[in-house]
Formats: sequence, C-alpha cells, structure tokens
Amino acid sequence: MPFVWENANVYFLLTDRFNNGDTSNDLNFDRNKKPAKLRGFEGGDFKGITQKIEEGYFTDLGVTAIWITPVVEQIHGATDEETGLTYGFHGYWPKDWTAIDPNFGTKEELKELVEKAHSKGIRVLLDAIINHTGPVTEKDPVWPKEWVRTEPNCIYDNYQNTVTCTLVKNLPDIKTESNENVALPKQLIEKWKKEGRYEQELQELEDFFKKTDYPRAPKYYIIKWLTDYITEFGIDGYRVDTAKHVEENIWSEFKRECDLAFNRYKKENPAKVLDKNDFFLVGEVYGYGISGGKYYDFGDRQVDYYNHGFKSLLNFEFKRNAKQLSKEQLFNKYDSVLRTELKGRSVLNYLSSHDDGQPFDSKRENTLDAGTILLLSSGASQIYYGDETARPLIIKGTQGDATLRSVMNWNDINTDELTNQTLQHYQKLGRFRSSHPAVGAGVHHTLSKTPYIFARTYKKDNYTDVVVVALDLQKGKKTLTVENYFKEGEVIRDAYSDQNFIVKNRRVVVNSEFSVVLLEKE
Repeated sequence: MPFVWENANVYFLLTDRFNNGDTSNDLNFDRNKKPAKLRGFEGGDFKGITQKIEEGYFTDLGVTAIWITPVVEQIHGATDEETGLTYGFHGYWPKDWTAIDPNFGTKEELKELVEKAHSKGIRVLLDAIINHTGPVTEKDPVWPKEWVRTEPNCIYDNYQNTVTCTLVKNLPDIKTESNENVALPKQLIEKWKKEGRYEQELQELEDFFKKTDYPRAPKYYIIKWLTDYITEFGIDGYRVDTAKHVEENIWSEFKRECDLAFNRYKKENPAKVLDKNDFFLVGEVYGYGISGGKYYDFGDRQVDYYNHGFKSLLNFEFKRNAKQLSKEQLFNKYDSVLRTELKGRSVLNYLSSHDDGQPFDSKRENTLDAGTILLLSSGASQIYYGDETARPLIIKGTQGDATLRSVMNWNDINTDELTNQTLQHYQKLGRFRSSHPAVGAGVHHTLSKTPYIFARTYKKDNYTDVVVVALDLQKGKKTLTVENYFKEGEVIRDAYSDQNFIVKNRRVVVNSEFSVVLLEKE
C-alpha cells in the first residue's frame, strides 16, 4: 500500500504539553518566574513523545505523520503582557535556530524520536519559522536593525500591511524582503563562542553561501539553519508557520533547499528511506480555505502558494463547513474541489488547534461526530492532541489561547467514559484511513442518501483501493448496498465492528451496535 500525503492522518502536538518523559530537563536558563496559568513550561519533551511511539499509541490511532511544534532554542526570558507572564513553551519564539531548546530535549533524543517513528512507518514534520524572532526581554536583546523591524504592526488590510510588518507588538519581524549582506548578530556570536562552536558554525555558513551563491541576507541564514534539520535528522517535512507574512517567492527557494537537503539525506542513508515521496511542505496561510481554490486573497492581491513550494495548505474553512453543511454536502464539495482546482494538491483539515479560538467542538459535546467528519473527509486530516481523548479546550483561569493548550489528559484514558469512547472511535476511523488511500485521496461516490452510504476509489499505477462507508445508522441489523464496488460472493470486513460478511445481490447485512460501518476487502 503506497503512502500518499493527500491521505495523511497527521497528529499535531505541543511538545511541552504532550508527555513528560524526562523531568530532569524541566527547568533551564533560570526560567523560574511564576507564569500565568498554562503560560509556562510544563515538562513535555522528545522522550515523552518517543515513549508513546514505542507504546504504539500513534499506531493504534492510525497516525501516519506526527507534527511537533518548533524545536529550536527559545528566548530565555518571559514576556509580561495582557495575558500575563509567558515563556516560549510553544516553540514559536526563536532565539537560536541552530540549537535545540533543552526543555524539549537533546539532538540525540530528537534523532531517536525520528528513528523510532520511522520504524513504525510514521513520518515526522517539524515546524519552520522564517518570519520572526522571539520577543525582546531583559534576557533577549533585539536583533540588529539590518535583520529585523520592530514596527509597524500589521493591520492586515492589504498585501503590504500583512507582509512587511510585525505580527503583533514586540515580535520583531525578519526583513525577509532584503537581499543585502548582513553580519551575524552579536548575541549569536557571543553565544556560540561561549558554547564552543563558533568556528564550526562559521565554517558551515561559509560552505553554504559558497555553494549556493546566495547573498548573506537574513532569510538565507535561516533557510540554511532549517534545512540542517533535514540532513541531520531525516525529517520528512515542514509545517511552515506564518507563511502569508513572508514574500511568497521565498517559499520556492526554501523548498528548493529542502529538496536538496532531503535528497542528500536519502543518498547518504539509503536504509532509512521510507518511500519515494518528495520533501513535504504544508503551509499555514492563516485564513485560507478550500473554497478559494489555489488562491489566498489579500484584498489587493491574490497569491497561489501552491505554486511556491507547498504541496498542501492548512484549511481554516473546514470547521465552518463541518458546522454548516451536511456530511454529504461536505464530502461532495471537497471531492469536487480536490479533483478540479486543486488537482495534484491537497489541504490539511482540522477541527481544533493551538491558536484557533473557535474550535468546532469547544465544549467536547460532540466528540464522536467530530471524529467521523474529520477522519472521513477528503484531504488530509489533522488531529490536535487530545481531540481523540476529549481533552478539555476550556480551562478556568486561563487567558487567550492558553485555554487550548492544556496538558494531555492521559489519566482520563480508561477512567473517563467519554475519553475512552472517543479514543476507541478515533482509533477505528484512524486505522481505517491509514490502511486506505481511497479515504482521503480517492474519488467520492454517493450510493444512498438514506441510509447514508458512499464509496471511495483510488487508483495509481498498478494499485487500486476501494472502500464503502455507511454513517448515521440505526443500531442492530441493517442492510447496506455496495453496488458493484465489491464482487458478488466476496468476503468483506467491517473495520468498525471487526466482522466479516459476504456480498449477496450487491448488498451486505450488518448486525452491530454501532452507527458506523467501514467496509473493506478482507
């Protein structure tokens, strides 16, 4: 069975909030001020993720790729704003792109995480930031003016006011438009010398700029630093942060350097290569939705990010579609767009995330239906950590997006009825998706509206995949049409109830206590 990114089941987690595998790395750089609720480091790390990989947690969930928040060294200090004292636990406040933050772990531990994931057939996506540095604090001086701007703040009413500006106050914006040669920031030079790696870092930069003939502009330094993670760790892709806040041509250059690094890794490590897929880039173009087709509209300018290195974009529209459309309307819409305007491209659908303040099911009142819609829609799916365990998204005493970022609720598994029921549902659907490219990358065919039954078919080269799915069924005995998608007399399996059936007169009779049936060839 081929792996295709269009059908990926991606598990997105905040490393610091997922699982604490090593308590000895919980405090670094004197980050000992008391933060606002859920705005400090909680202890999650690479070792904790690796533990869950080895336990089979992701395999049982049908996860085919893990996306983890940025791993680079974060600012050492904390910011004190309206939301309270905050540290860079989330990974989006870089201080040094060439180092891994010790709160998350070590290079050796990240390497082990990737290798253990690959041994289970699971790809690893890291998170790439080129748009900004971390905020300025007493411990973290602003980068030189040749590197960053500190004003104006973006007002998002056109292209210019979205790209050439700071996302928010006190988040210095990298001058990605610049092609001028700039020297390394003084604070990086001093840091590297103190750590005993200045000469090495300098030589690597010298080699990179000589090989590429790029000017020593800020964006190219960062591209070099990010692509090093590919050749060193063998990661499979990047989720690109704040993609629309950077000139789009830069992503084409980034993709080219990523491909070169990935090909070099494959050539040097042939035994570790999972498949022939290219390096994968999925972009966070905030506000992009599948209805826009290939384009994001800034008001005064439309940009096709798919034409600048991206195989996929995060689909911010999905949760709205899931609320407003019936399943049949939703599935037909996505099938239509992905086979026309977005043919050869894809979207990454999600229902909740780390910074979307209006998730589909914020009170966790509809967890089973949420899983059904997410994992059976065309396009790739993104499970946000805890979607599958009904982890609360409303935490008393938090401010802003902190409420979305609570510690993973491991203790609820097998003790809380909703958690256990939701997890089993996600596991069955996730494994079905991971076993069948037809689910996310196939062609949708409606077989019956009442009861609601559809087929998905996928063909590529000599490989063919067919599934039939029935939803919102009554419990007990039900007769379901499969038309000609399975042969007469063929034994087929319901992956949801784990029962086998024989096709008779283009139908199967299923007797189960579930409202979902997932039919596949036995």
